[in-house]
Amino acid sequence: MRTFLLAAVATVSILLGSPGQAAQPRAVVDRVADQIAANFYDPARGAQIAAELKAEAARGAYDRHTAPLDLAEALTARLRPLDGHFQVQWQAPQGVSASPGGPQRVLEDPDRDRRANYGFRAVEVLPGNIGLIDLRYFAGFRAEDAPARARADAAMAMIAGADAVIVDLRDNGGGSPAMVGYLASYFVPRGADIYNTFKSRGPDAHETPPYEVRGPRVLDRPLYILTSARTGSAAESFAYTLQAAKRAVVVGEASGGAANPGDFAPAGDGFRVFVATGRPVNPITRTNWEGTGVTPDVVVPAGDASARARALALGEIRKAASGVGAVEAQWAAEALSPAAVDPAALAAYAGDYGSRRVAVEDGRLVVRTGRRPPLLLVPLAGDLFFVDGAATPLRMRFERDGAGRVTGLLLLTPEGRTSRWARAG
Repeated sequence: MRTFLLAAVATVSILLGSPGQAAQPRAVVDRVADQIAANFYDPARGAQIAAELKAEAARGAYDRHTAPLDLAEALTARLRPLDGHFQVQWQAPQGVSASPGGPQRVLEDPDRDRRANYGFRAVEVLPGNIGLIDLRYFAGFRAEDAPARARADAAMAMIAGADAVIVDLRDNGGGSPAMVGYLASYFVPRGADIYNTFKSRGPDAHETPPYEVRGPRVLDRPLYILTSARTGSAAESFAYTLQAAKRAVVVGEASGGAANPGDFAPAGDGFRVFVATGRPVNPITRTNWEGTGVTPDVVVPAGDASARARALALGEIRKAASGVGAVEAQWAAEALSPAAVDPAALAAYAGDYGSRRVAVEDGRLVVRTGRRPPLLLVPLAGDLFFVDGAATPLRMRFERDGAGRVTGLLLLTPEGRTSRWARAG
């Protein structure tokens, strides 16, 4: 099955111990080269790469790498600039000791997808009614009733009522084209011609999803995709496809630049090489992101991408919303840029306000009510604060008397309702 190699999780096997057997570099390189010549999507280019490798091996370029893992690393470093998916791996053949401590142990993990929730790390609705999907890899599926497909449907159901959507791929190293096409189809009309075609030595393959989505499509709400240099392969495909279709705004850093899917091919003595067997061609751009990565529409450091995308989303929500929705979006947007406050100045607010107690904890202002978890107050301007973590955007304002003493606490809602607690003493 043609797949994108996960950049963050290179293999589903775990190698335990230190390699104890010696490799035969020239023989290994020859076999790696043969697999590239036989399987690389571009036959002429594959033959050229193979010939170069064999010539280097014949000159002794790899003779010093007799430790298998060192040889695998050296070959990966040599090949990776030629295609972002090239990778050589080694694991000791069954029964061969890899360390003085005992036989080689290889742990297969057939249950990995379930335990990793099929890549969906988190799905939530942020203040201002922004749906967020934190996706760490694109799980593969073939059957109509596959659990990976069910997880995608469930994630989209969770954010179906959001006024904007953010898909966070900053820590997503890749995965399956099947999930790329399926999840992307939630954001475009049925039958949209946006999906990649994979050119290879054999018949073309396509990223068009084989199944219709089972939930409402999100067609008219802003979509933002977060990327970093760690974003790779299938994650890049998702971002590139929806960006090219002008359906999404990509925010963050340029992605890794590995476009061509393929699979591992055995190279003997425990070695295997990932060879790209296809080249994606986007129907809109007529090219792909190999070597360049996906260029963000909004370039910011990866660590700032979430806040920037939230600010952009809230700006669009404010344009389209009215009444309470517009107020919520405005309050949530203003909370993204908290005011700088000297922690010592916060002490003036500490005290009892009826059933509420305000305290300074770890340099931050919090409100406690009985045994309930504390509410963190984010400073905005003057005596005005945003209530972080509330179900809907809320604000609190401290009252002062003519002498400047804090005398009360107000709770403000987007609907215009106000509650007040007088300060004790």
